[in-house]
Amino acid sequence: MEALTRHARRTRTVVIGGGIAGLASAALLAREGHDVTLLEARGELGGRAGSWDAGGFRFDTGPSWYLMPEVFDHFYRLLGTSAAEQLDLSRLDPGYRVYFEAQAEPVDIAADREANLRTFERIEPGAGAALDRYLDSAEETYRMAVGRFLYTSFASFRPFLDRAVIGRLGRLARLLLQPLDRFAAGYFRDPRLRQILGFPAVFLGSSPGRTPSMYHLMSYLDLADGVLYPQGGFTRVIDSIADLARAEGVRVLTGARVTGIRAAAPMTSRGKTRRTGAARPPASAVAGVNYLGPDGTTVELDCDVVVSAADLHHTETELVPAEQRTYPERWWRRRVSGPGAVLVMLGVRGELPELQHHTLFFTTDWKENFGRIFGKNPSVPAPASFYACMPSATDATVAPSGTANLFLLVPIPADPSLGRGGIAGAGDAAIEAIADAAIGQLSEWAGIPDLMERIVVRRTVGPGDFAEDLNSWRGGALGPGHTLRQSAFLRGSNASARVDGLYYAGGTTIPGIGLPMCLISAEILLKRIRSDTSTGPLPEPL
Repeated sequence: MEALTRHARRTRTVVIGGGIAGLASAALLAREGHDVTLLEARGELGGRAGSWDAGGFRFDTGPSWYLMPEVFDHFYRLLGTSAAEQLDLSRLDPGYRVYFEAQAEPVDIAADREANLRTFERIEPGAGAALDRYLDSAEETYRMAVGRFLYTSFASFRPFLDRAVIGRLGRLARLLLQPLDRFAAGYFRDPRLRQILGFPAVFLGSSPGRTPSMYHLMSYLDLADGVLYPQGGFTRVIDSIADLARAEGVRVLTGARVTGIRAAAPMTSRGKTRRTGAARPPASAVAGVNYLGPDGTTVELDCDVVVSAADLHHTETELVPAEQRTYPERWWRRRVSGPGAVLVMLGVRGELPELQHHTLFFTTDWKENFGRIFGKNPSVPAPASFYACMPSATDATVAPSGTANLFLLVPIPADPSLGRGGIAGAGDAAIEAIADAAIGQLSEWAGIPDLMERIVVRRTVGPGDFAEDLNSWRGGALGPGHTLRQSAFLRGSNASARVDGLYYAGGTTIPGIGLPMCLISAEILLKRIRSDTSTGPLPEPL
């Protein structure tokens, strides 16, 4: 172990991308002893979890749900601290509100499991007991996922060949092969309850009819475990991890756009990898990266390891030479993107008591809604099921007194040709029309008839922005969707098969989409480099 540590201290590592996965990867590797430089193309850190300020309003421009708190706390503890020391967390109660098309009253999902059982029972007799069974199943599946599947790189399948996993193969097969919507339908008749339990599929980049029912575990997180919010917004989460990375010695360079990953033949015997010694055909080995500095000058940076936390499609098809690609364009033609999105950031005069911190709007015909997003001939849903976040309900720092900060996310097809957004209605016509429709729908369903007239700050973001600013594949808002063929080990590997020393992290690789998954991706990256094939979280601290 001492020899390994001395070797790790000499390892020059470059991390591409300053989103949460890149920052977390850099922090863990630096603590491990690597000499780490992080390169971020934009002028600020955060990636999808960015921020925007205007007129006294502050907006998180991406993730807004703080779920799986134990994952955050475990990550912080790996670095010798804790979520309690780094963040000021508030529990939301209600966790969120749901408005349904053609229904007069919304449904509030409480922070308390028993309260949610009573809510379901009120809507459908017998549904309270059914939800109790559903959440028991969801919790069992969540615990199994954390202990067996989320924290592994799948570099070896030997750890799965034990009684605990083999004894559950029948249940696992059902959870993987049965879609989430059919699974929920086995418990509940009322379509509103099925929608509440199915909508988490959207945050996994898919639809309830395409997402394996394994992911019903998400309902344990919001209906039983509860929804939290970090005061200061998710910008505070990013800042805390960036601070920890710097404290570990990471050099963070912004305005540094990587233009290529350099690789050369490894200096080892034929058929052996430079790092693991495992037999396989000869590969190239990382030599360094090229990047454009803030002044436009090309910089060549030599290194031993590259971790790309940028979009995997961009990494493989733009940064890696063609003959060294593990995931070339033909591989992507068989993949399914998650949805695109129109983001709408609004500063509103007056308060909006009709909304909670998190509010969802569900159309009646979900098959039509999701068919338009994911079907063979995609189009923009009208009306759309969408999500609204109003952090000013919880955080006094994000909006001036007596005003509301409102963020809308409207899922649409992943298609950059739909256009880009803009400030004060200056985005492309299609994007602004989608935003107007969502504002009008919210206004009508929630009973806020003067909402449009009260808007004092407005910005939109479209699929073209995701493609241009974040190099997002097909302009998707999230990454490859969590369908059966794109979950667990079928999602792809976090290590290149053609370039020794090239690794991946973030929502476009394993384990998947979401801030907790990105933190886990950083940890399984470290395990991959260590040749650690264990399936659970690492001991705390590192």
